[in-house]
Amino acid sequence: METGKRAEAGPSAAVSEDKQEREQREMSEKPLALEVSDDHDEEEEEEDGGGGGELLAGFVPGPLLSLKEQIEKDKDDDSLRRWKEKLLGCVEGDLNGQMEPEVKFHSIGIISNDLEEVSHPLPLDSNREGLVLFTLKEGSQYQLKLTFSVLHNIVSGLTYSYTVWKAGLKVDQNKGMLGTFAPQREPYVLFLDEETTPSEVLARGIYSANLKFEDDDQRCHMELKYAFEIKKSS
Repeated sequence: METGKRAEAGPSAAVSEDKQEREQREMSEKPLALEVSDDHDEEEEEEDGGGGGELLAGFVPGPLLSLKEQIEKDKDDDSLRRWKEKLLGCVEGDLNGQMEPEVKFHSIGIISNDLEEVSHPLPLDSNREGLVLFTLKEGSQYQLKLTFSVLHNIVSGLTYSYTVWKAGLKVDQNKGMLGTFAPQREPYVLFLDEETTPSEVLARGIYSANLKFEDDDQRCHMELKYAFEIKKSS
């Protein structure tokens, strides 16, 4: 009987041991499988990242709509309609369906801590372009002031770039974001970043400047060339 029992127990123990060995092998193999899976996921993420760049590079924006079409597009949405009426109701009657926005500059002026405001209408007369528009004292702070209107459509991402030369050498360069503007009856009034004129003796003299305005579609709305002078502070 005992021999029979041992005979029955022998195969059972062997099966149990084989089962434990298989479970141990599976347990030992699982981390490797997970590691391989993780590496593959990282490769997929890298591929996705590269693919995303290609999609972004090939992104095609939707068709440009006139402001009139944009207003009529959501006429059944009361909240949007009221918001648009508040924003654009005063000029809605002047919209002609033109898609391209237009920025019309009316004047350029300068405000300084040591002189009264000086303003010039735009566009400049052809005989004044490149001539001295204003004179500043060395070490003075000043800001350019611009008035302009937006016509036909919303202009988005309006930026300016400002470059200054003296005796043919570039001495200053500045860029800035102005923002997004919708058509309205009253002109916009904006001030560019405050600047300070140099105070060294060699800084005195006449400078030439180029002021350019573009939107996020690289449309140039104005490029103005003029000159200004820095004199000794009294």
